[in-house]
Amino acid sequence: MSKTIIALDFSSRQEVMDFLRQFKEPVSVKIGMELTYAEGLDMIREIVEAGHEVFVDLKLHDIPNTVKGGMKNLASLGASILNCHAAGGIEMMKAAKTGLDEGAADNKKPLLIAVTQLTSTSKEAMNEEQGIPGEVIDSVVRYAKNAKEAGLDGVVCSVHEVEAIKKACGPEFLCVTPGIRLASNSVDDQKRVATPELAKERGSDYIVVGRSITKAENPVEIFNEIEAVMQS
Repeated sequence: MSKTIIALDFSSRQEVMDFLRQFKEPVSVKIGMELTYAEGLDMIREIVEAGHEVFVDLKLHDIPNTVKGGMKNLASLGASILNCHAAGGIEMMKAAKTGLDEGAADNKKPLLIAVTQLTSTSKEAMNEEQGIPGEVIDSVVRYAKNAKEAGLDGVVCSVHEVEAIKKACGPEFLCVTPGIRLASNSVDDQKRVATPELAKERGSDYIVVGRSITKAENPVEIFNEIEAVMQS
């Protein structure tokens, strides 16, 4: 699996296929709510069958039994990474792991990671809206420790929290980092952003890159440049 995961933030199958047709070799991609809600789970199956590694980013968050059932179904799709929300608690994450293990019994077992704090969340929003005191990094590390206790493979976090998570949870605990922008790009709706170079320096295992690649004049060239940084 490449260390650079392309966020397919499109709303139709046609847009996705037109984009992926530019790549001669399979790539790692992320499919989130927009595309899944527009095209359904068959879109995921089709991309997996085409040879691409897929991170299904649906952020399951509900009572444990519901998450277990949902994760069991998702685990049968052949994806490489699935996720849930760490805010759901340790028991919910354990249920997600159980569902994944059951659903992937006759398939390849995906990695299971937990979302900590979204990269669009600022300290002020966390303090005032979520009612969580302190710094964002403290909340993220707490969520990461809970995810490790629940038996998950890693977390989604910003580049700025990777070093603290690795220190708290160990070097093998995966950190998947969205909010990646090239130095020349705008940050859009993100708050805690970083360049691929900083992600590599801080120890991100995988980075998720959307608009910097999908909106580029030559997406393949930009992808290859970013992947070369991450593999260096």
